[in-house]
Amino acid sequence: MQCYIVGGAVRDRLLKLPVKDRDWVVVGASPQEMLALGYKPVGKDFPVFLHPDTHEEYALARTERKTGKGYHGFAVYAAPDVTLEQDLARRDLTINAIAEAPDGSLIDPYHGRRDLEAGVLRHVSPAFAEDPVRILRLARFAARFGFTVADDTMALMRQMVADGEADALVAERVWQELAKGLMEERPSRMFLALRACGALARVLPEVDALFGVPQRADHHPEIDTGDHVMRVLDCAAEQGLPLTARFAALTHDLGKALTPAEVLPRHIGHETAGEAPLLALCQRLRVPADCRDLARITLLSHTKVHCAFELKPSTILRLFKQTDALRRPERFLLMLDACRADARGRLGFHDRPYPQADYLSALLDAALAVDAGGIARQWEDKRTLPEAIDRARTRAIAVRKEQLETH
Repeated sequence: MQCYIVGGAVRDRLLKLPVKDRDWVVVGASPQEMLALGYKPVGKDFPVFLHPDTHEEYALARTERKTGKGYHGFAVYAAPDVTLEQDLARRDLTINAIAEAPDGSLIDPYHGRRDLEAGVLRHVSPAFAEDPVRILRLARFAARFGFTVADDTMALMRQMVADGEADALVAERVWQELAKGLMEERPSRMFLALRACGALARVLPEVDALFGVPQRADHHPEIDTGDHVMRVLDCAAEQGLPLTARFAALTHDLGKALTPAEVLPRHIGHETAGEAPLLALCQRLRVPADCRDLARITLLSHTKVHCAFELKPSTILRLFKQTDALRRPERFLLMLDACRADARGRLGFHDRPYPQADYLSALLDAALAVDAGGIARQWEDKRTLPEAIDRARTRAIAVRKEQLETH
């Protein structure tokens, strides 16, 4: 029985990045031997065990044989006669197919260290094509490390898409990988890698449709809507925004893909037009409700936020009510963050200030300061109470608005 550290822990150490978790592969052992040594079984599809003391994962060396489409279409063989090289051969990328022995020496039969140094994402073997999730993982690594994709690997992924492998992806796995990619330092790289191989049109057709859609050059010097959305996404990442706001940044302009050709490059009404494709996307990929809800109010309200200084107090209160800001102020502030990323995600606007965010935040504070409970206790006609509270909030917004504009 021999144990080796494998995969991401070895890769990240070689890249001088923090190592969060260590995975081990065990060669020359059976499940019975692992149990006898006190390891606890956790694997459902193949033998994986938790170390009795460290609780790190130890997987028996295994090989895999394709038996059907999709993520679960595999027959797994794990036995003491499977070699380390055979186990590494089934891994997705060369940079993830390096093992470290207990003495610190590296076992690198597929030249992963060379690809790390060159900044290249390359598949280990043609078996890469057997698991469509690997397309998403590779794109996520492109976002994390900024590596380029080897030509033969890109050709293989395009063939996988053409063969329908991407259509077999399970919604939960798609969202899981997309969510991880959205949280990388440059998430746009993930979506551009997916688009380069044709997979974006299969997993996120609503986003893919934005590429090639023109915008007004005076508002969007970058012209192309897809280019703009990628810039917005990276701005959201630079701001350190959470997943909910990054997903909102990705989807805020979906309606522009539905603009009639005869009115391009104008996009009147793209906010409401984008609601149906957004909700369809979220339902298809089973996007969490917090991501869906923030994306929806951002999509519907971002142009109003950009024009905040032109809005009347009554219109501002209507915006607060439409976005449920009076009950969910923290979510409204996240929407403002996404709108800031939208404004800066334009060619030449990256470092521009965005005073609308502080302005609307101050007006929301003024509206929230109104004692609605106090008004309710003194108001006799309960039928007109909501209008009375709205009037009080509108007055508070107007007063604060005048103060801000004066100073």
